[in-house]
Amino acid sequence: MKASADPACTDLPTAARRGPVSHTVSRVARLHRIAAGKVLKGLGLYPGQEFVMMYLWDAGPVRQSELIKAVDLDPSTVTKMLQRLEQAGHVRRRPDPDDRRAVLVEATDASCGLLAEVERAWGELEAHTLAGLDEDERGELARLLGRVEANLCTETADCPLGAGGAGGGGA
Repeated sequence: MKASADPACTDLPTAARRGPVSHTVSRVARLHRIAAGKVLKGLGLYPGQEFVMMYLWDAGPVRQSELIKAVDLDPSTVTKMLQRLEQAGHVRRRPDPDDRRAVLVEATDASCGLLAEVERAWGELEAHTLAGLDEDERGELARLLGRVEANLCTETADCPLGAGGAGGGGA
């Protein structure tokens, strides 16, 4: 790899020399989550909460257990996210009328304004992330990343619902 003025951003660690693409994907995913966190902070969201909200806006009321599977996070993490989102007025939890032991979760009408803000924030993040790439390059990148995601899903047999470009999972 060619050295630059900032070796911390370009030098490949010795242990990663047999996996330069995997190393780069990991770094890019980390930086993307940091950038997303900065954009979401202005909306009063913590990283990951946007995926919970995206799922609820699209799916409507769902059992909390289904939501946990869909966002592929630890149940205690999702519970904490839901507590914060509920306190902010973005979600409502209630007993499932078909099974009183289960909990239904849904986005509130008040969260509709947040939906527009999350869409705007993701648009900004997309523009920043893909700055300098033309439409063909953007399409090719999306196609290649889709293949990488499919490979990883096949390898791990542990794909969240909606993986493969439908908005599931995230860096």
